[in-house]
Order: sequence, then C-alpha cells, then structure tokens
Amino acid sequence: MTSHPKLYEGKAKILYATDDPAVLLTYFKDDATAFNAQKRGSIQGKGAANCAIASHLFQQLELKGIPTHFIDQPSPNEMRVKAVKIVPLEVVIRNIAAGSLCKQTGLALGTVIQPPLIEFYYKNDELGDPLLTRDRLFLMKLATPEQVAQLQIMALKINEILTEFFQNCGITLVDFKLEFGVDQNQQILLADEISPDTCRLWNQAETDPTRRVMDKDRFRHDLGEVETAYQQVLERVLASSDKVGEIQ
Repeated sequence: MTSHPKLYEGKAKILYATDDPAVLLTYFKDDATAFNAQKRGSIQGKGAANCAIASHLFQQLELKGIPTHFIDQPSPNEMRVKAVKIVPLEVVIRNIAAGSLCKQTGLALGTVIQPPLIEFYYKNDELGDPLLTRDRLFLMKLATPEQVAQLQIMALKINEILTEFFQNCGITLVDFKLEFGVDQNQQILLADEISPDTCRLWNQAETDPTRRVMDKDRFRHDLGEVETAYQQVLERVLASSDKVGEIQ
C-alpha cells in the first residue's frame, strides 16, 4: 500500500493523495458491509476482484464514449483515478425488479422493467441513503437540473453498454448503482466503481433463485460461496474484455 496521506476511508475503499493533486489512488479492501453497514464481514480476494472488474468495465465504457475517472491499475488492489468532486447522489438503474424495489412496491422478484427505472438516492450514511424525489433533490441543491438531465442520459447509455457486455458474459444485469464526480473542468465523469458490490448480477445458466446470484446479495443473505461468485464474475469479465479487444 502507498505511503501517501489517506484522504478518506469508506466501507469498501480507501482514497489516498498522490504527488499529483489531479490524481488520487484508490485501494480496494476485502471488507464487506450490507444493510447500511449493520452487517459487516470480509470476503477473501474481494478487493482485487472488484478492482480488476471495475478497471476493465471503465475501459470498456471509455471505448464507448463514456468519460470516467479511471487512469490505470498499478497493482491488484489499487486504481489510479482523476480527482473529482463527487456529486452527492447515488444513481440506481433497475432493469429487473429485485431488492428494495420489490419490498417497497410489491412488484414480484424478476419483473422486467421497461423502460429501465432510474432512481436518485441521497449519498448520506447517517440518513440511510434515502430515495429522493426530483423536487427534494432540487430543494436540497444536490445537483442542478442540467446536471440531473446529464446524469440520466449517461446512466441510460451506461446501462445499454453494460447490459450488452454482461449478456456476452452469460450474466443478466438486474440493477446497479452509479456515482459521478465533477472534474476541474466541470465535466461530469463516472466515478467510484462498477463491481459485484454495486451491481445485481444473475448467472443466465442457472434458474434457481439462490444459485444464480453472483453479487453481494450472497453476502447480504448468507447464501454462501461469496468468494466463488466474485471470482466467476471476474473471469467472465476478463474473457469478454479480451473478445472485445480482438474484435477491434
């Protein structure tokens, strides 16, 4: 790990300064949390798996014209990123009903959502990351109307790209969370990570509701074989990324 100053430590990552103020270093931890950190544990190899998965997905998105904070991956658990000011919103895209959406609406697990549902949550652990209406979002001045419109356009495009990418991996992208930041030029960049920690991923070769889960729900609901699921996602992402590279 780096000897540079630690700027911030979250539930899954540590952010460090570097010699360049425009560049930060993110260290991916094996720590795991669920239910707003009420459940805690550790998943062996999670940090390296998530770092590699996120690195490859950011690169795939960059190829498709999505600006991200990704620079490179200097070591298995480390990612160098562009310094951004994080927009305090979690943007959730839902393609299939699962998790809190089912609990709050009564929709049956597995209900296909068309067009995809985009939701905004306030990025605030103390308040439990609440779901926001547009009016509340603007009342709290968390983002401008122009920024929200851009976030929605980017989220839909990212969903389109990732849905196709995971389809090629034999994985269904059920739903996922995105975070964005603003760089020194006021450009909105995709930030944070995209991994089994932030996505619901179902193995298309499995029909059993428990066996098909390939994401942090295995940890949340004590389904077992958590490490195996993360490694399977990593292997499929790397294999699919290689295929994309060959095509180009």
